[in-house]
Amino acid sequence: MRPDAVPWRTFEDQAPELATFVRDRLNAHRHRLMATIRADGSPRISGTELLIHAGEVWIGGLPGSRKFLDLRRDPRVALHTAPDDPPGWVGDARISGIAVLEDDDEPKAQFRSAWETLMDGMPEGPFDLVRLLIIEVSTVRVAPTGDHLVLEVWRPGEPVRSIERW
Repeated sequence: MRPDAVPWRTFEDQAPELATFVRDRLNAHRHRLMATIRADGSPRISGTELLIHAGEVWIGGLPGSRKFLDLRRDPRVALHTAPDDPPGWVGDARISGIAVLEDDDEPKAQFRSAWETLMDGMPEGPFDLVRLLIIEVSTVRVAPTGDHLVLEVWRPGEPVRSIERW
């Protein structure tokens, strides 16, 4: 496990304003995009649903799905918010990290309970579950002046870095 990979709560503590924007973007749509690494080293993009709960980012899914098989082999993962279409686009957020597979019953029961409480139900039966430890968060959005983009990057233990692009 990478020592610089941290849970969501650390990101929220270290960069609260950016975390609020990222959470809003993640919650703007039910489906997000998840990138994993195939056995041959090429990327795989999959749709996914996630839950931010108890200071963690949780991703559940069907057991044996390709994306979870990828994560069992190589835990590196990236998430991207579902983009809005112009003119309503307000920005995107990306999270890169390490997936920690949770095979124990207790975290799965807690996830199921939280999902059923916060979302609109969950199918019965087995599921795979990962907890995401964050290595980097980045965002892009339109500057308040409306004439350029502002990119923000956060890494654990570092201040948020802003980059402006015209």
